[in-house]
Amino acid sequence: MDRHGLRSALSAAGVPDGYYRIEGVHEPVPTPPDFLFVRRGPDGTWETGAYERGVYDAFARHPDEETACRHLLHLLV
Repeated sequence: MDRHGLRSALSAAGVPDGYYRIEGVHEPVPTPPDFLFVRRGPDGTWETGAYERGVYDAFARHPDEETACRHLLHLLV
């Protein structure tokens, strides 16, 4: 599963758009006050985490996009 597949799966599961951000695929505007995210980390790994009160907190790092997307899907569904 890549980021586009994750977006489709979350939409099909009825997860509200404001609950998550998928870098480069789904970036809600205006930015919600808190949400879960998947993004590429500065070291090239993939991160999943939470955004709260203006702060990104990556609580898991993954070796590839597929693993990160599956983790975020697990967290939200």
